[in-house]
Amino acid sequence: MSTALKKYEKTDRILVRITYLVALFILIGLIIWGVFSMIHHWRYETTNDAQVKEYINPILSRTNGYVQEVKYKDHEHVKMGDTLVVLDRNEALVQQDIAKAKLRAAEAQLHVLESNQNTSNVSSGVNQSQINAAKAQLYQQQKEYERYKNLLDNNAVTPQRFEDIQTKLKVAEANFESVKRSYQTSLSKTTDVGAQIEVAKATIQEKKADLNKILLDLKYAIITAPTNGYMGKKNLQIGQLVQKGQTIGFIVDKNQSKWIEANFEETQIAALHEGQKANITIDAFPGETFKGTIEAFSAATGSQFSLLPPDNATGNFVKITQRFPVRIKLTDNENSLEQLRAGMSAEVSVPK
Repeated sequence: MSTALKKYEKTDRILVRITYLVALFILIGLIIWGVFSMIHHWRYETTNDAQVKEYINPILSRTNGYVQEVKYKDHEHVKMGDTLVVLDRNEALVQQDIAKAKLRAAEAQLHVLESNQNTSNVSSGVNQSQINAAKAQLYQQQKEYERYKNLLDNNAVTPQRFEDIQTKLKVAEANFESVKRSYQTSLSKTTDVGAQIEVAKATIQEKKADLNKILLDLKYAIITAPTNGYMGKKNLQIGQLVQKGQTIGFIVDKNQSKWIEANFEETQIAALHEGQKANITIDAFPGETFKGTIEAFSAATGSQFSLLPPDNATGNFVKITQRFPVRIKLTDNENSLEQLRAGMSAEVSVPK
């Protein structure tokens, strides 16, 4: 056998031994991994169908208008009360001037009616005095008539004189009735003016409400941050028309804590309960473990809350293991949770 051939055989034996050793190490590693995995699955209920959750609040416009300024950038940190968007207020300012003018006109009309009411009250007082005077005059003429009637019966006065007294009595009676009607008319006028005053007061309240609405529109033209947090993507442009109730953006609320939403299979739910501790690892930070506590279970599977929940009575039934959303409260301090962002994938392990 040549020297070269012996050299190749020796090399092959070395490669085979190395291959056996590598295969042995891999097998040992797989066995160890399998043992630890079995122990882990025996001790924990786990799921990798989990995400970091935060409250993402929509920011709505409360009035109509054209965008004049956009004062935030994509993903910018803002504080509660910071100005985000300014809408054009020129039209609302004109409407405010018109509303103020209408309010002043309504108030002036009320003053006129109140003056008319005072005049009517004075007239009623004058008519009351005239009634008293006419009543006294009528009483005097009635007594005069009775006296002259007795004199006429005794032929102590001429018929011409009695007729004159009788005419004066009729005039006094007519005057008394006229004054009473004038008094009633003045009272009716006072009542009418009182009703008009109530209408004028209601009109003033209406004009004040219109003015307050315009003032609110002016206030709502400046859209501010409802809470501390991070803005989402900016979609508004200057000059864009914004309608009342339109969503102009989203803000990730930092005033409320983050949590984990873990979707456990229905076969795992029996081993879980509220208050149970949980270990969470985040895919973005593989070397770090976060602590949590099970806070609540969903009242139904996730599929039942979908837009079109499945109907197993249709006949095309395929049994699929369902998942229940489980809310897990993160118990680490806020500083350590600051690096977490909504939507990050997580893996949750709950000790049995």
